[in-house]
Amino acid sequence: MTTAVLAGSTGQTGTPILAQLLASSSINSVQAFTRKTLPHTSSTLTPLTASDPHTWPSLYPSNAQIFFSALATSRAIAGGFENQRKVDYDLNLALATKAKESGTKVYVLVSAANANSHSYFGYPKMKGELEEAVKALDFEHTIFVRPGWIAGERQTMPENVLRRVKRLLGTVGRDRAVDFWAQTPEVIGRAAVKAGLEALDGKQGEKVRVLGGGEIIRLGKKEWKA
Repeated sequence: MTTAVLAGSTGQTGTPILAQLLASSSINSVQAFTRKTLPHTSSTLTPLTASDPHTWPSLYPSNAQIFFSALATSRAIAGGFENQRKVDYDLNLALATKAKESGTKVYVLVSAANANSHSYFGYPKMKGELEEAVKALDFEHTIFVRPGWIAGERQTMPENVLRRVKRLLGTVGRDRAVDFWAQTPEVIGRAAVKAGLEALDGKQGEKVRVLGGGEIIRLGKKEWKA
């Protein structure tokens, strides 16, 4: 019996991850952290509900084989970078640590394309530091999903990026252009679940696997079978 745990289940990438886990014949039980009612109902779904997310680690189940984290917030929503770090780094690491202590074998994190612990910029540095801290926990298999710009994301893109995208759209066509610089939440969710289940089934040779944009498109779109 395979039990999966998910953090960030109501977010932009967490929502499709939850849907894919519930639809998977390989998963018998899904336990999802949440502060509110989940949009899905299923006999295999158990909400781990607590209004204070910082209590979530105490709710982590002891029988889970795989843990997915799509947990993240924005600086604007959190009220500053320091508060954002409390979620994106501190809470993520606390949950990962509890997962390791509880015997979870596979850890899948939706990170960021520019994650770099040596970056001079706060956001990519934070994401990179989280990846390094998770690697140090030494799960049997760790997967970092690093999407580019998430298509449909409610954010303002820099003008120079928009100009480059417009040129790209005019030369290679819309679909290929979107795949090049962005991925949809659904494709990211599929790739995360597929990679995680491959690792759980012993089909992943490397201990740490990083999925960039190309791998995300391959797993979540080109090779995807519903």
